[in-house]
Amino acid sequence: MKYDYLIVGSGLFGATFANLAHNAGKKVLVIDKRPNVAGNIYTENIEGINVHKYGAHIFHTDYKDVWDYVNSFVEFNRYTNSPVARIGNEIYNMPFNMNTFSKIWNDVFTPEDALRHIEEEKKEITGEPTNLEEQAISLVGRTIYEKLIKGYTEKQWNRDCKDLPPFIIKRLPVRLIYDNNYFNDKYQGVPVGGYTKLVEAMLDGIEVKLNTDFFDNKEEYMNMADKVVYTGALDEYFDYKLGKLEYRSLKFDTKVFDKVNYQGNAVVNYTGHEVDYTRVIEHKHFEFDSTSPKTVVTFEYPSDYVEGMEKYYTVNDDKNNKLADEYRELSKSEDKVIFGGRLAEYKYYDMDDVIKSAMNVFKEEL
Repeated sequence: MKYDYLIVGSGLFGATFANLAHNAGKKVLVIDKRPNVAGNIYTENIEGINVHKYGAHIFHTDYKDVWDYVNSFVEFNRYTNSPVARIGNEIYNMPFNMNTFSKIWNDVFTPEDALRHIEEEKKEITGEPTNLEEQAISLVGRTIYEKLIKGYTEKQWNRDCKDLPPFIIKRLPVRLIYDNNYFNDKYQGVPVGGYTKLVEAMLDGIEVKLNTDFFDNKEEYMNMADKVVYTGALDEYFDYKLGKLEYRSLKFDTKVFDKVNYQGNAVVNYTGHEVDYTRVIEHKHFEFDSTSPKTVVTFEYPSDYVEGMEKYYTVNDDKNNKLADEYRELSKSEDKVIFGGRLAEYKYYDMDDVIKSAMNVFKEEL
């Protein structure tokens, strides 16, 4: 064998495993079908601004070892995710906190005032919630559901909330403080210079081949290394022999505006049906850039997955989870293949959890 490990995919799982293996003296080859490394966290420079090409990514974690690990490659800034929500001509702070409640209800001045409204509205649902709408109302009441959840969720899934299962919204954070920080994690930020810089540093000294599709020569690639770390789609690896898993996708419309500031925040969620997009991302605000004379803005549209599109969100309903379990059983017979990451495991991962998972898998390898 020419290599100890062939890594299929240069996203965070593949890059982390490759880096750890390389540091342990293993011979590693990373291949990726895209023309660039970094997978969905790839950032490209447009007008001097680091643009999150595949949607906004904010790194946040409670794992000190993961935080120390990523900071060993690049410096992270102090960016704090504080999105705002817009419905029609109304603006609300996210997540749901005292700033939100005091604007929704004009008699809210204290946490007790907010709780009074929420608890009263929650009484509308008396039994076990049978759909997402009932689940949301049982957690935060109808007013917040109608303004800040319903439209966004229906656009995201292209289905009425009454037709979506309740487990999609297991819980909704209600913060009775004036704090717009979306995440509770101890560590948070964005790499100075963009995420591509982070992954390039992780892969420094490692052989990487881009524009290289594993499935064009699967047998040949399988024979090039003692082990294969596969981060692509789980069903695709098995040539969809049990059927295709379902995904939701996204479409992005990125525009350059000849102005310094477009919306005053990195992320604005659009929670109503008056527009088709769910989010507007102004990339310069991730790195506190107030000097560029132009700004780059991305309008994000949820989309049904069509062959050839990127697979962003797994559809973890009973049908797809059952099929994924069947594929996972098949994967146990692939002795020389490690399946890791969002697509290969068919599960939603935050970035820090992807890195932590790769760390744990590599420890098991050692």
